[in-house]
Parts: sequence; structure tokens; C-alpha cells
Amino acid sequence: MTRLNWGMIGGGEGSQIGPAHRLGAGLDGEFAFVAGALDHRPEAGRDYGRRLGLVPDRAYGDWREMLEGERGRADRVDLVTVATPNSTHFEITREFLKAGFHVLCEKPMTMTVGEGEEIVALARETGRICAVNYGYSGYSLVRHMKAMVARGDLGRIRLVLAEFAHGHHADAADADNPRVRWRYDPAQAGVSAQFADCGIHALHMASFVTGQEVERLSADTVSCIESRVLEDDAMVNFRMSGGTVGRLWTSSVAIGRQHGLTLQVFGEKGGLRWAQEQPNQLFWMPLGQRLQVIERGEAGLSPEADRTTRVTIGHAEGMPLAFANIYKDLAEAIRARKEGRDMDPSADLYPRAEDGLRSMAAVFAVAESGQADGQWIDARPPMFR
Repeated sequence: MTRLNWGMIGGGEGSQIGPAHRLGAGLDGEFAFVAGALDHRPEAGRDYGRRLGLVPDRAYGDWREMLEGERGRADRVDLVTVATPNSTHFEITREFLKAGFHVLCEKPMTMTVGEGEEIVALARETGRICAVNYGYSGYSLVRHMKAMVARGDLGRIRLVLAEFAHGHHADAADADNPRVRWRYDPAQAGVSAQFADCGIHALHMASFVTGQEVERLSADTVSCIESRVLEDDAMVNFRMSGGTVGRLWTSSVAIGRQHGLTLQVFGEKGGLRWAQEQPNQLFWMPLGQRLQVIERGEAGLSPEADRTTRVTIGHAEGMPLAFANIYKDLAEAIRARKEGRDMDPSADLYPRAEDGLRSMAAVFAVAESGQADGQWIDARPPMFR
């Protein structure tokens, strides 16, 4: 099988997210890393690209140079990953879609709802894939949760509880640290800090697993460190399209919490609990029975879980492998389009531009509700109302 060509924008030397993408894209042999514009400093980006094995004429100085360089090549990249600062996502994604490239964009996909609607419309118009890296949805047992809900194991879903809380910004003395301060500055972060950074991961996961969309919400947002303009803690109540009640807590001042992404789903016939820090176990409590621990890699799981399991039971799989499952999905989607066939349903689970748009609409709804003492706000993007 010929590998697909892959390129990356951003994710340069010292980046937190770049190595996870490069590991994920290359893990299954589906993609070959052939092009990149890896740093906002052109020479540093070219040098790092060459050290990673890119040929000199495909180690680009910036994304515009990469777009022009790849546009006319017979062996141009099949997929471009955008892993640059948030405010640049919209322009880069838009221009590569216009040029006919498939794109995987880091979240948030855009900074405004209007920009998100433009990306959704452009992806539909061009017929190109625009995926958004809600990478935690790639975990094997998250896929199994979704399958259990879809096949009715839990019955009607009554309640979903999502959390994404950490304590890494809890030190008030660190408030002027440039690496922290920008996150709470509206000029750089937009209308939301903690919810836009972490809360949308938890909200996306709630929608992904339940198969329902958030329709309206009420938010209590607060800056526990008073010098911050934007929130460092938020509690959000929401209602979903299938009637499910949702609760979400996200915080950056929860000392003792490290990563803290957790999802619990409660239905008529049972409940599920999964935590990203212990991703190989899913806790399942059928109504009137004993608690069961489902292990990643065990026999009898769903096709969605089996497809995304690589190592044997009892061995840890972590975040880069979850990213790899997103890339595996995208490789299947790109190949299916090239070959004119239907996509494997168990692979058709990657987050779309529509998910990125819904997340941005929720960010603005949370900010509006928080400023209005928890008033209930329509969380749907205008184009989906």
C-alpha cells in the first residue's frame, strides 16, 4: 500500500503538540511526512524540517511558501495539519481548502462563529475534508462508549457529566508569566480562556459519545485569580438535542488535578465512566448488577474499539496513539474518496469542521451567559438553527 503524503504547518522544535502529531501520523505507516513549514522563523523552520528528514525544497519557510510549493506538484501532500497559534487557524485552513487540500486543524478551528461557518461552507463546496483535532475522541474505549450508547446498552441517555480540570495556572504569583498571561488576555485569547482551551474538549466528547448536539446552555464563569480578565473556572449546564441533561466543569485552578478529562454517561439501563488519565479502563454499571471494568484490548468489544487497539491488553496506550486513530480515520477517508467507495463505518468517526463550528458557538454562548448571570443561551451556530 502506497503511503499518503502528509505535511505540517507549525509544531516546530520545542512545540508540545508537534511531536504528538508526527508520532500519530506515522504510527500506522499510512502517511509519509514529506513537507512542512514548522516555525514562524523561516530559517529555523527550514533547518528543523531538514533535520527531521524533509528534502530541502519541501522544508518551507512559512505556510504561504508551502501552499505555493505544494499546489502544483504531482506528488503534493494529501493532508495538511495546521498546528499554529489559534488566531492563524482560520486563514491557513481556508487557503488550503480553497487550493483543494484536505486539512486537519488543531482546535479551536477559528476564533469566531462567522469564520467557522465560512470553513464549513467551504469544505462542503470544495468537497475537501476539514477535520478538527479533538484528539481525545480517538481513544479506543471512548469509541467503545459511543458504540455502547448507539446500540442501546444504556437505554435512553438521561444525563452526561463532563470534566476537564487542572491546577497548572493556580499560582497567583505566576499570573504575569508571559506563557500563562496570554491565555487570559482577550486581545490574544478571544472571549474565553479556560472553557475555550479545555472545556470544549469535554463538551465535544459529550456530544461525540451520546450522538447528540448541545442546543442551549447556562454558564457560571469566574476569575478565581482576580487579576485575570477571562475566566479560569466555569460550570456549564446544557441541554442536548435528544433530551439529555448535561453538566460540565472546567478549571485551571484545581490544585491536585493534573489533566482531569473525565466523562460519565447515565442512561435508563446503566452508567459509564471513563477518565483520560486511566484510559485503558471503562467502568460499566448495568442497572441492578455489579460494577464491571471493561479493559481495552479484551475480547468481545465493538468493532470501533477493536480497530483502534494496537498493543495487547494490560499495556498502556496514550495520547499520541489516540491522535494516531484520528490519522487512521483520515487515511481511510482520503483513500475511500480516491477509490470512489464508501468509507468503513467504524472509521467514519473523525471530528469534522461542523464540530469545530459548534464548539466555537458554545464558547461564545458560555461567555455571553457568564456575563449575564447564567442566562440560558442558544448554543447552536446560526447556520444550524
